[in-house]
Amino acid sequence: MTLKSPHAVRACKNALRSDRGQAQVEFALVVIFLFLLVLAILEMFFFMNTYNVLANSAKEGVRYAIVHGYNNSSSAGPTCPCAKIDGPAGPSLAAAEDPTNTSYGIVKTFAQYSLHDTTSMTVTVTYPGGDAAPANKTPNLVQVVVTYPYHPFFGLGWPTVTVNAAAEGRIMN
Repeated sequence: MTLKSPHAVRACKNALRSDRGQAQVEFALVVIFLFLLVLAILEMFFFMNTYNVLANSAKEGVRYAIVHGYNNSSSAGPTCPCAKIDGPAGPSLAAAEDPTNTSYGIVKTFAQYSLHDTTSMTVTVTYPGGDAAPANKTPNLVQVVVTYPYHPFFGLGWPTVTVNAAAEGRIMN
């Protein structure tokens, strides 16, 4: 029977409780968390960009409806046979704003320059509280609501969110 010295027993216990590799494990856990945090922040930037594009597109549609009211030679609204506000995207903003070209919409044409898919975008033009007939006559209001299904850029199991943006103005022409 051999007796072990207390120094040898302590050295054996220290060898069993070695801290080697602990830093690598902690680093791996922290890096995964930080990577997901950076991706979430980038995703929020993309989401805010999408909302800003939709809001500016709605404002552009309201601006067009205000300027091209009932008294204008190229009017826009429910009495107009053209879909100048909520029509499909055009090849250029100038083509969409051309009063003789009735096949393109202002809102989707404006939004297409931000590289968003305008085919899934829904544009709703209403004239709330229209007392004067027709609805697109001064001093009635015009409201443009743009709805867009936002698909996360990175995916990662994040859900699709419907983004709504609206603008409203009073018809002056």
